[in-house]
Amino acid sequence: MRLKNYTTLIFGIACLASGASAKPLNVLLITIDDLRTEIGAYGAEDAYTPHMDRLAEKGLKFDNAFCQYPICNPSRSSFLTGLRPDELGILSNETPLRQKWPDIVTLPQLFRKNGYFTAGIGKLFHAGLDNQGNRTFFRDDASFDHFFRAYSKSHQYRDSAYLEGRGRLLGDQTVGWAHWIADEGGDNAQPDGQNAQEGVRVLEENLDKPFFIGVGFHKPHDPFIAPKEYFERYPLDEIKLSEAPADRSQRLEYATPDNYNFHSYSDRDRREFKRAYLACTTFVDAQVGKLLDAMDRLELWDNTIVVLMSDHGYHLGEHDWWNKVTVFDIGARGPLMMWVPDTAHMGSSSDSVVEFVDLYPTLADLCELKAPHALSGQSLRPLIENRTTIEKPAYTQVRRRNIDMGYSVRFGDWRFTQWGKDGEGGYELYNTVKDRIGYYNLVENPEYASIRKELSALLRKGYPALEN
Repeated sequence: MRLKNYTTLIFGIACLASGASAKPLNVLLITIDDLRTEIGAYGAEDAYTPHMDRLAEKGLKFDNAFCQYPICNPSRSSFLTGLRPDELGILSNETPLRQKWPDIVTLPQLFRKNGYFTAGIGKLFHAGLDNQGNRTFFRDDASFDHFFRAYSKSHQYRDSAYLEGRGRLLGDQTVGWAHWIADEGGDNAQPDGQNAQEGVRVLEENLDKPFFIGVGFHKPHDPFIAPKEYFERYPLDEIKLSEAPADRSQRLEYATPDNYNFHSYSDRDRREFKRAYLACTTFVDAQVGKLLDAMDRLELWDNTIVVLMSDHGYHLGEHDWWNKVTVFDIGARGPLMMWVPDTAHMGSSSDSVVEFVDLYPTLADLCELKAPHALSGQSLRPLIENRTTIEKPAYTQVRRRNIDMGYSVRFGDWRFTQWGKDGEGGYELYNTVKDRIGYYNLVENPEYASIRKELSALLRKGYPALEN
């Protein structure tokens, strides 16, 4: 394997938006919390996701898109500012973006400053500050002309009995967030149903001006609550569980966290967990469908960019882990699909390695807006418009207790990870084509010594802290 140099594309103001039309392109950004590529269009045979599949078929599907940090707040802060987590200094869910960066221009704020109507509905940001400086969730008043968040009633269930067939805590109950409820109400009884309803309303009422509308859905994030009809689609005895090969490599200490007792899960717990995740995924897919139907009815496809993405990947039992917070491909990789009007390569897929941090420069470039600060991602416009192959690395990092950091790079078919600034927690090397889950660590195999060396150099290039 040869590692090729890559160049970050610098863009500036140009003439007009795509095509001959003088009207600026709108943007509809759909984010889905904790959604891995458990989507039919990505080959997930067990998942029923017809609406996301429809968008993937209509637009450009990125098969190798990776987050920069596999936790909500660092990931979202990164792709909504165009900067990497270590550059922002936001490495947990506890630090609001505006607390460290009060004057930074976020992606929706850039559009707002350029005359767009901007709306934030549901979860776009994770932690923020309101105009009085109070910590809040999902809100960023500097970014949006209009903000709406539907509130969950799930706390009411935590203090009540879990009735058989309605809801259940999983495992030994030390993992308090791991519970599911097949709710008696319909879609609009759930916050995401209300968020979809608001998204449609805002689309309908803002057709006379350019807009940037972000709709953030919270499911399939825990707690796994959705209307019971979505659970009924997945009979418990038909749920297939992940099985690790008997000859897998010994997992490194820091590869998965140690803060949850998933070993207490019975087979029933595992099947219920996966069924609940699938039910919530299909539920949120139905909410996406309401937005796409509004796009059809309002005839917005000709002048609106549509992006659908997650904030990171997720484990459903792979490596005996049932959560996020890993830099395996399955933890760092997420769905990313885009519809861009008047471009030749819609209705296809790309296997180029891309990063979520590329979102900001890409949308700014496509809409001909000047970046307000130096961006760390790369515009994907050449790939979208010309089907140019982009060869670039994707960097993902994650913090662990008792160690500095885990640093990981995905380039071509390979993933290389170093645990700790000096590698004191060990190293991992995976061929992600032959071993997508990461069960066979090849780092000590002399056959791949040159690949390890080159990827190690690429990792140090991406993380200057490793050079010091």
